Amino acid sequence: MSLYAIGDLHLSFDERIEKPMDIFGDSWVDHHERLKENWTEIIKDDDTVLIPGDVSWGLRFNEAMADFQWIHELPGHKVITKGNHDLWWTSISMMNKKFDDITFLQNHCYMIPDTDICICGTRGWICPGIEGFDEHDEKIYDRELIRLEFSLEEAKKLGAGEIIAALHYPPTNDKLQTSGFTDMLTKYGVTTCIYGHLHGKDAFKNGIRGVLNGVEYRLVSLDYLECRPELIRR
Repeated sequence: MSLYAIGDLHLSFDERIEKPMDIFGDSWVDHHERLKENWTEIIKDDDTVLIPGDVSWGLRFNEAMADFQWIHELPGHKVITKGNHDLWWTSISMMNKKFDDITFLQNHCYMIPDTDICICGTRGWICPGIEGFDEHDEKIYDRELIRLEFSLEEAKKLGAGEIIAALHYPPTNDKLQTSGFTDMLTKYGVTTCIYGHLHGKDAFKNGIRGVLNGVEYRLVSLDYLECRPELIRR
């Protein structure tokens, strides 16, 4: 069993959704075809793949079903957290009944079978210190911290030997300063935090990478990884 990650799939297979990604540059041309080719090349049925948000452009769950069916047909067990564009997101209990190889994660954790590795996560939000951060942002930021702690607390109760966190937003501001997210990840002994959201060379530099206070941070947005899922644990 190996653990991989890749975020920001930005799929739109439903004919009602018109969201061509190639308008954002060459890195997005036929991105789903390149992703499928790389995915099927390296990922086995007993592997786990973390997908930290921005999975589908569907506005409602039924509009995203074609995208989930496409993901379902790929090998491995997929763990999905919410992104800022995932407007289709609805009841966790309902979503988790749809596919036996896809786990939607919010407020809880996922223990990888036959291991002591626990996956925790939430969407996250922009962090204090970013220009324009206001009272509305603070409310969402505080709520996302609570959701992350729910997930981490459950992992501890389950006796996780290792905790890996999946966020959609970077866990720091663009100055790479510490935040409530980084403090909490350190507090709970998280070993690795993966995140997405950042697109394009100018934005990649705004994401923390490397080790901070004992936690390794890795950017896994699709264009940063060039459509190739990244190995997190073997």
